[in-house]
Amino acid sequence: MKGSELFVKCLENEGVKYIFGIPGEETLDLMESLSRSDIEFIVVRHEQTAAFMADVCGRLTGRPGVCLSTLGPGATNLMTGVADAHLDRAPLVAITGQGSLDRAYKESHQFLDVAGMFSRITSWNATVTAANQIPELIGKAFDIATDVPGAAHIELPEDVSAQETDALPLEKKEYSHSCSFDEKELHKAIELISGATRPLIIAGNGVIRENASPELEQFVEAANIGVVTTFMGKGTVPADNAHFIGSMGMSEQDYIICGLDAADVVIAVGFDSVEYSPDHWNMDGSKSIIHVQNRHPEIEASYIPECALLGTLKTTLRAMTSAVTPQEFPEHYKNIKNSMEDELLRYKDDPAFPVKPQRILWEVRQKLDREDILVSDVGAHKLWIGRLYPALAPNTVLMSNGLASMGFGLPAGISACLMHPEKKVVTIAGDAGILMNIQDLETAVRLGCDLVIVIFDDASYGLIEWESNQKFGDSFGTSFKNPDFVGLANSFGAKGIRISTTDELGDVLGSALKEGGVWLIDVPVDYSENMKLTTILEGKYCPV
Repeated sequence: MKGSELFVKCLENEGVKYIFGIPGEETLDLMESLSRSDIEFIVVRHEQTAAFMADVCGRLTGRPGVCLSTLGPGATNLMTGVADAHLDRAPLVAITGQGSLDRAYKESHQFLDVAGMFSRITSWNATVTAANQIPELIGKAFDIATDVPGAAHIELPEDVSAQETDALPLEKKEYSHSCSFDEKELHKAIELISGATRPLIIAGNGVIRENASPELEQFVEAANIGVVTTFMGKGTVPADNAHFIGSMGMSEQDYIICGLDAADVVIAVGFDSVEYSPDHWNMDGSKSIIHVQNRHPEIEASYIPECALLGTLKTTLRAMTSAVTPQEFPEHYKNIKNSMEDELLRYKDDPAFPVKPQRILWEVRQKLDREDILVSDVGAHKLWIGRLYPALAPNTVLMSNGLASMGFGLPAGISACLMHPEKKVVTIAGDAGILMNIQDLETAVRLGCDLVIVIFDDASYGLIEWESNQKFGDSFGTSFKNPDFVGLANSFGAKGIRISTTDELGDVLGSALKEGGVWLIDVPVDYSENMKLTTILEGKYCPV
């Protein structure tokens, strides 16, 4: 068989159901082989979209999402989404075509050192130089992307794709990931917790990756300890659990950091420092940290754990639950939780127009069920979502918070619809972020997605304007003009509507979710709330 046929059979062997991408001349053999496969190839309108969709596919399934591009500009377009998956630790395998091997040593049309470029944004990458290497290289790519987890990359030259081979896919084995912690470390951790007066848990995205939310919630209940999540860890413990305090990720002055400032022992469960540096919550390095993770801690001055429980989170948390004794729940943690909840409730009936961010989030939360999905693009709106949106289950708030890539929202929303057609999906994006991949509104319509996109419309790069105003009292180079979003949506075959009064938002959102299809709701947003929040937090008010 041809190398391309073997390549596809190996992908089938790995359980791949979707490949997101754009074909190119150097991938034609692979495309022809894919046309005879049960794998569904989903053509998109930009390679970045393909990578973001594969990223979210990996997050929601636990198995690597797969994206495909051709060489040169196709591969460079793919890179942002691959880097995003790598920093957000989403399992992903990127496949890029390449010119024939005999072009590698000379200047050649569209030929770049793609493998060299991808080596900086993946855990592993390789070029296939002979067709008989394909089974081992694909197996390794999927294993590494799953175990780390993160991005892996395979480059397939066109002559290798056409090469004849007798090789076959390797037998696929599934192995138990039940590596266990050191019992001495467990004993030390329990002693630290028992001796603490104000212990606190930080739950990160690692809990979601390992499907360990039930075990975390059981530990929280048994220990009677408060929980703070990272933005990507939202939903690890439901927001309506009495032990949930809030989500951290904004600034050192936020209410949540008040709680962390008061903590003497921090139990970091599945915490990724790429989301929110420990410098923000342990600047002087004085806190005792218990590291609970399936890999060694990333040591820095503000993150030197007293002990490390290294193993699968499910196993570790069950053991901690069995060994821990209930702590006294500090009253000031309840005050912080109430302050965060009140900040959202205060605006649930606010009629002011343009619409305040808090009111938009309130309306979205009312229209989505516990297991429905909210996707956030990157911008000022992400901070509002991260701080205030109550997540009630794991993987119900999807965002980019490692690389923090604008343009993530629409592709992520499409992928979420494909992975979970039974759930309602809403994407919130800024008027800048949505336009970075707006071409794939056509993809959403073509695939028959039920997807509602809410645009926070302020005609500026709102987050940069916010930060510039904080730093200099003014902003420069952040304003622009927007297109007619309603007409733009309609031109793609979607349904566009612009909100003209605040009180109609809930009804429009409800109608869109009920009717189905792709909707784009243009909402003029009052981002004066950004600096108002800054003023409040700079007052260093701690509700403790």
